[in-house]
Amino acid sequence: MVYAALERSMRARLGRECLYVPSCRLGLYVALRHFCPPGGRVLMSPVNDDVIFFVVLAAGLRPVQAPLRPHDATIDAAAVPEDVWRGLSAVLTTNLYGNPDPAPQLAARCAESGIALLEDAAHAIGSEIGGRPVGTYGDASVFSLSKHTGAKAGGFLAVRDPALRAGLERARDALLRPARAGAELAYALRPSAEAAVRGLRLAGAARAAMRLLGAVERQEIRMPLRPGGLKAATARAPALGPFHPWVRVDMHDYRLTPGRVRLRRTERLLGRLGTTLAAHRAGTEKLLATPWALATGPVQPLFRVPLLVADRDAAIAALARARVTTGYLYDPPLDDYAGAPFTDVSPAPEAARWFARHALPADPLRADVTLGVLRASGARPAPPYGD
Repeated sequence: MVYAALERSMRARLGRECLYVPSCRLGLYVALRHFCPPGGRVLMSPVNDDVIFFVVLAAGLRPVQAPLRPHDATIDAAAVPEDVWRGLSAVLTTNLYGNPDPAPQLAARCAESGIALLEDAAHAIGSEIGGRPVGTYGDASVFSLSKHTGAKAGGFLAVRDPALRAGLERARDALLRPARAGAELAYALRPSAEAAVRGLRLAGAARAAMRLLGAVERQEIRMPLRPGGLKAATARAPALGPFHPWVRVDMHDYRLTPGRVRLRRTERLLGRLGTTLAAHRAGTEKLLATPWALATGPVQPLFRVPLLVADRDAAIAALARARVTTGYLYDPPLDDYAGAPFTDVSPAPEAARWFARHALPADPLRADVTLGVLRASGARPAPPYGD
């Protein structure tokens, strides 16, 4: 099997059957189609990547936005109304930035309700809760190799029931697009090109050129919703094709069959995961020991640490002057972004709004630079929630 080495590595980490997928978003689509009937309702976090929202819609499902805990944007299971629970087909966790959603409680409630728990562990490949890895509580979970490993491609769909593998593999293969020599060459050259841009301090100029060429699809934090086109696409769901303009954003190769170069590099980077996670944990510990960090609990090897600052945009600008790019922002929350035509809004939206407005996702691998900039700029912690 061409993906066997990668799948063995992840199976050893999770103790679950793992299926390689070219992207986390494609793996999530395959899982949603398998576990949820068309027209079903999926509880999810409103502080999430909009691509995931569009994947849920592409699967022919109705997103239902959950109430969140304000300081870490995890799902507040106890605040979900009973009538909402009764109408769900599944719960989709986010584990935002690596902070675990309450999977043990959600798994128990899903089992009681007879619905699927699906874990999006794209940010949480090294996180744990209840003494177990994130991604081992649900019926299925998806992982991204674009995050902690920096592979820029690939992921896994892990499942509780190994008997499901053959059917999920067929579903994945039916969605793949053939490998392309040009895409493999671009992938092979990308690390060297990015290093050259950084070394020559041309990152700003490169981004400006990309905008002029129309290659930047996000002018704001959220991509354009395009409600007319989205309504037409929704009428054709479940199907990925009509949602391609939304689901491909930031990763046009999300359905591409990987070639040897891509797979070999991914395998090499996955082999270094232990060292990478140790570095993320060390940086996370530094960032959590500051006035801007309000989350509590065990130190995890977070992908990003959500510092909570009073003026998030000013902090981003100060970091940019120090050549620190801030990504993975999810503001406004999805129910404010998409509205009632496309999602059930949260019964308690204020916590998500507060978090989205103040969260500054800090890269733990650049903790020292980030903290130096924030201190020098006089960045203030966010006001207490509810003030």
